Amino acid sequence: QVQLVESGGDEVQPGGSLRLSCAASGSIFSINAVGWYRQAAGKKREFVAVIDSGGSTGYADAVKGRFTISRDNAKNTVYLQMNSLKPDDTAVYYCNLVAIDKQLPWGQGTQVTVPS
Repeated sequence: QVQLVESGGDEVQPGGSLRLSCAASGSIFSINAVGWYRQAAGKKREFVAVIDSGGSTGYADAVKGRFTISRDNAKNTVYLQMNSLKPDDTAVYYCNLVAIDKQLPWGQGTQVTVPS
């Protein structure tokens, strides 16, 4: 089964930047919409950004203008460039296919910490 591996999380000061990566073990990203999600401590997982098979993107209001999702089909990797980070962005970040009936088992995620 295809596995997802997120990486790139770190602790960064407010206003800083990070780039997260989501690598798939198979060629699934080029034909599916892929999303980034995040889960803060004690809260439900929430949508962050999406990129569809045609390259169109969408963002949650909380990150619009600060985060950019992109993909490299040749590398089976989706990225999330995060700029102007805020303490509210602190969470574990995950990626997965958007379509519920196609979603893969969730990976371990990658921790992003922005201290207040």
